[in-house]
Amino acid sequence: MQVAERRGVEPGHKPSPRPGPGSGSGSGSGSASGSGSDNGEKRKHRRRGRRGRRRRGKKANEPPPFLPPEAEEGNIEYKLKLVNPTQYRFEHLATQLKWRLQEGRGEAVYQIGVEDNGLMVGLTEEDMKASLKTLRRMAEKVGADITLLREREVDYELDRSRRKIAEVLVRKVPDDQQFLDLRVAVLGNVDSGKSTLLGVLTQGELDNGRGRARLNLFRHLHEIQTGRTSSISFEILGFNSKGEVVNYSESRTAEEICESSSKMITFIDLAGHYKYLKTTIFGLTSYCPDFAMLVVGANTGIAGTTREHLGLAMALKVPIFIVVSKVDLCSSGTVEKTVRQLERVLKQPGCNKVPMLVTSPDDAVTAAQQFAQSASITPIFTLSSVSGENLDLLKVFFNILPPLSNSKEQEELMQQLTEFQVDEIYSVPDVGTVVGGTLYSGVCREGDRLVVGPTDEGKFLRLKVCSMQRNRSACRVLRAGQAATLALGNFDRSLLRKGMVMVSPKMNPTICWQFEAAIVLLFHAKTFRRGFQVTVHVGNVRQTATVECLLGKEELRTGERAVVCFRFMKHPEYLRVGAKLLFREGVTKGIGHVTHLLPTSQNHGQDQNHKPHQNHN
Repeated sequence: MQVAERRGVEPGHKPSPRPGPGSGSGSGSGSASGSGSDNGEKRKHRRRGRRGRRRRGKKANEPPPFLPPEAEEGNIEYKLKLVNPTQYRFEHLATQLKWRLQEGRGEAVYQIGVEDNGLMVGLTEEDMKASLKTLRRMAEKVGADITLLREREVDYELDRSRRKIAEVLVRKVPDDQQFLDLRVAVLGNVDSGKSTLLGVLTQGELDNGRGRARLNLFRHLHEIQTGRTSSISFEILGFNSKGEVVNYSESRTAEEICESSSKMITFIDLAGHYKYLKTTIFGLTSYCPDFAMLVVGANTGIAGTTREHLGLAMALKVPIFIVVSKVDLCSSGTVEKTVRQLERVLKQPGCNKVPMLVTSPDDAVTAAQQFAQSASITPIFTLSSVSGENLDLLKVFFNILPPLSNSKEQEELMQQLTEFQVDEIYSVPDVGTVVGGTLYSGVCREGDRLVVGPTDEGKFLRLKVCSMQRNRSACRVLRAGQAATLALGNFDRSLLRKGMVMVSPKMNPTICWQFEAAIVLLFHAKTFRRGFQVTVHVGNVRQTATVECLLGKEELRTGERAVVCFRFMKHPEYLRVGAKLLFREGVTKGIGHVTHLLPTSQNHGQDQNHKPHQNHN
């Protein structure tokens, strides 16, 4: 009966009345009519009490905790213990660490106290210290640093000693500028606090509540005056090999941040206002972000373009996590209401996401690892750029966030011929014409000779790469998947435009006027049919195209699928089969992928036929 007393049923006091014969007194004597019910209650209390005691004491009969079995590939390694290895064993362990770092492109996670099958055995304090010391020696040998992410106690079997498992991040010390670079697109409705949050993260100073932190991010005078982003800007946040933040608060230039960072997060700050939607879509399609960060104001909730941006990221299959900002302006009830609203939207059939609210550093570590492994996990952070509340959790998340592609996939891309997508064009005094963009495949070096195109006539022009910069600091070699700016010397800027590609002359690139794509019509007010004009986004290509025909159908309605033949209106483009496609016109929206490029002769014939029609327009 002590258990029942502990749970609030005191002798001489009646519990809350319940209908039926079992509502006798709580003293335990009970009348004959209510004895069956009372005995049931007592048994239930005893069971609960035993459960509680077992939870508080040693878990004698519970199965041991498990992690998923260790994978042969990837950057996660399980080690039961690393206590005083022989020299031969130490060399083998160092080689193994090197392989895991290579798989994680400079990062690896070691779980100490875990068997290869995932059984969490745990180590005593003494063994754990010895194992971490060995791991530190291994890291020094391969030129890396270690950071203890978290320690967990495992408690099963009648074992008196406390056993722990440790999760350790091993990261390479930067050499030859080969830092790990992750691109994060920043989405969200206008006035949700995107630019301010980036200003706080990259400048290292909190905001004053009136937008001071975002001033350094704006590129145009009208952006400073209105406080609204209209163009795409890039900001960088670095982490050194020990997992410490490197930003402009300690480093004066981007070059210094690059030199002392092992990992870089490049934020692509996109516009929130609806009238700049085409710029936002261009940023998502052409800059190939690894992840998307959706910023939602706690005071406004899901408003304006929030749903649209969430839909765009999902359509382009960009993993997304959510930051609820401005929590300093609201009561805790309002913040909870916004989080619940987000969770409802994420769980809807169209999204099928699993929301995960991050409230502690331990949650942030788990969220970063699960987010990269599963497309359905969506971490949610609640923070303030003014008070700095929970800002550290977001930094922990960025520090641990692993790359999506492993080294093997990058190696395969690097073996292909060079292909660089042109996203930005500048004229720089004393340097000449400069193009910015992403290297899709191959390797690019200073002095390489490439061809750029297609021009309006469908030709490719020869050029030479004079110098290159990554994150505003000079670099000699550019590898597949990296973004950079390339100086082209005195090449005529007027011959270049966004959407062009610079490729190896060996590729013998082809041009495309007309192509087929398998599409899904997401929304259209009436029927989608032949002759309809839409703005097509494919990678860095953005151009108006006409619907030439719908294969096997006369018309399309919202939610229907079809293979559609599109024809570019202005000039030919360079496309790849399988590339993701997104098209829009007013409220009309659709997604799909390129399935077939029509032959040049057919394109050319179509071009001749359509030229008078174009001139007439």
